[in-house]
Amino acid sequence: MAAMPTPTPAAAWRELLAGNDRFVHGVMEHPAQDARRRSSISTAQHPFAVVFGCSDSRVAAEIVFDRGLGDLFVVRTAGHVVDTTVLGSIEFGVSLLGAPLVVVLGHDSCGAVGAAAHALRTGELPDGFVRAVVDRVLPSIVHRPEPGSGAGGGTDGASVRGNLATDPVALGHEHVRHTVDMLLDYSAALRTAVDEGRCAVVGAEYALGEGRVRPVVTRGLPTAHTDEPTDQPTDQPTDQPTDQPTDQPTDDDGSMSA
Repeated sequence: MAAMPTPTPAAAWRELLAGNDRFVHGVMEHPAQDARRRSSISTAQHPFAVVFGCSDSRVAAEIVFDRGLGDLFVVRTAGHVVDTTVLGSIEFGVSLLGAPLVVVLGHDSCGAVGAAAHALRTGELPDGFVRAVVDRVLPSIVHRPEPGSGAGGGTDGASVRGNLATDPVALGHEHVRHTVDMLLDYSAALRTAVDEGRCAVVGAEYALGEGRVRPVVTRGLPTAHTDEPTDQPTDQPTDQPTDQPTDQPTDDDGSMSA
């Protein structure tokens, strides 16, 4: 079966939003899930989006976006934390499979984000390898003061950390933004694809109870194409990268990535 033409980043995002709207209203089409589709893609795949999301069992990308086999290249970790294998997987989807869109999909009431907030407030960290997940979420919610703040009337970092730790919505959005920035800061291949207009990155949040996916931040996507199907407000998207994060993605053995 010949590959369909690759959609633009904006068209790919609109397709995902349309599928999510069907999911929210309970009118799913369940496309590309029959035997014919399974056979037609058995020798090659051409996904139109990479979805990097949380491993939470309630946030399955193909379901919440009402998509089928071969549509999405999905990468998942607890708390959508980034390491070198995540970066490599996303680059595989964009550079080798030609996906024109990367979506970082967070969600409300994320256990990993909640555990990081608890650690920030109390200094208590979980045992075992769960600690590695929390360690990688913490940089997202630790305030980095804007240039010019501090002495002279700016908000101090401690007070902002306290505000974030008591506002789960702000925490979740901050973690999504930081994840998007990390992907672009550390993946030259992804950054180049965005700069050349071949790909866009959208950070979004899924509402567990409602089922709606709403954009939090975009990179490389025109503002006119970020609208969700409802009138619910979202954070103001921006196409400019934020300050480079100080944390480095690491491999499971703790070594720094290049």
